Order: sequence, then structure tokens, then C-alpha cells
Amino acid sequence: MSLEANKTIARRFIEELWNERKLEVANDILASDCITHQLRSWQDTMTMPRGPEIIKRHIAEWLTGFPDMRFAIEQVVAEGDRVMMQCVGRGTHLGSWLGIPATGKVITIQTFIIQRIADGHIEEDWVLTDFLGVFQQFGIVRPTSEILAEACKEAASASQ
Repeated sequence: MSLEANKTIARRFIEELWNERKLEVANDILASDCITHQLRSWQDTMTMPRGPEIIKRHIAEWLTGFPDMRFAIEQVVAEGDRVMMQCVGRGTHLGSWLGIPATGKVITIQTFIIQRIADGHIEEDWVLTDFLGVFQQFGIVRPTSEILAEACKEAASASQ
């Protein structure tokens, strides 16, 4: 497939599946044996199957917590069979999500996704979501500036 065709599939993943809530689109654009590599800063990469039915449940879980969630695609880059997107999501936390009761806070979520596309389907993807930033917006984790200030203070004390 052409780079433009691959970019169209990647955009459909965000625009139709997530933003327009057309969950049936998952059947058209995801391979039944799609694999996701969830890149996480606090642990090893988690690799899991994420075919159409699983992604529909995943989206439904997010929308339970953030019913007005929308993603803006900031950048799309394609080469070969890969498409990379930088997206920014924004939604109001109106329902329970990851066990966190609704807070009413508007949350901004930075996400990078690389999708490997073959025969018109997303076969594999690598997803990096700024969960640290999300947890900081919830107030679960202190702001980065405070964490760094404390680390510098501890390092200075240790070196004396």
C-alpha cells in the first residue's frame, strides 16, 4: 500500500474509532491478531494482543472515565509500512477510570503511536502515553519540578 493509504488507516484509528466513536471501524482497520507494545516509563514494555474486540473494550473503558475525550493529531509521519502519530487527547474525568473515581478534572494526554500496516490493516503498534503527566494532573504524583528539586537536594546532602 502507498504511504498515503497507510496514513489514512492510521488517521481512521484516531478520527473515526476514537473521536467519532464508530467502534465497528475496528473490524475494518485492525488485524484480528494485532499486537500492541505498550511502552511504559515505570516498567518493561507490555506486549499483548489487541484485535478489534479488545480495542473496542479498551476504548469503552476510556470513554467511561472520559465521555467527552477527543484526540487531535499533531503530526503524522510515514515510511515503509510504519506510520507514526503524535496525538493530544483532552477529556473531562466524569466516570471511574483505572479505579480512580470521577474528579471532574479536564485532563490532557500526550500520546505517540507507531503502527505497522500490512494489507490495509494495523498489524502491530507501539504506544507511548504520558501517564506520569496524567497522574500529575490528577494530583496522584507530585509535579516534576518538585520531584527534581527533592532529588537534587538529596543528592547534594549525600555528597557532603
